[in-house]
Amino acid sequence: MFLVLITQMLQPTVLAVGLYQEFSSWRGPLVWVALILINAAFNLSFAIWIMQAFFASVPKEVDEAALIDGAGRLQTLFRISLPLVWPGIVTAIVFVFVNTWNEYAAAFILVQDPALQPLTVAMPRFLGLYVRDWQYLFTTAMVAVVPVIILFAFIERRLIGGLTAGAVK
Repeated sequence: MFLVLITQMLQPTVLAVGLYQEFSSWRGPLVWVALILINAAFNLSFAIWIMQAFFASVPKEVDEAALIDGAGRLQTLFRISLPLVWPGIVTAIVFVFVNTWNEYAAAFILVQDPALQPLTVAMPRFLGLYVRDWQYLFTTAMVAVVPVIILFAFIERRLIGGLTAGAVK
């Protein structure tokens, strides 16, 4: 867990030069693969950190009881442990999705083609030196918020359970 914590300390902004040198030759749709790899690498440590706390809260006696009843390790994981930590999975999904959706630094560095830029990078184009097209900026910001609102609407109950799990013993 110490190594996971250390990787959480590094952000794409700190590694901007190295990321650019590594992925600058990737053009077109491959740049999206690079962004996926970068976001997965930087968000995996946070998800592991959250999930470790939830898996640690599952009593080992529950797993032992499943093993005594004849379940294998994978059956115990999928039928016993994962349903018990489902609020943690939902919490990790929400935090990682929002963090990835709002990611700016790596996308700004790697995506040079304006047609391929994500909304977070494309929005500042509406602010010029002498002209500010606020109506377009706010419209784009509203469009950027819609997927997050839809995600929260679908998993609101499970998210609240995940955030408050372990608050009272």
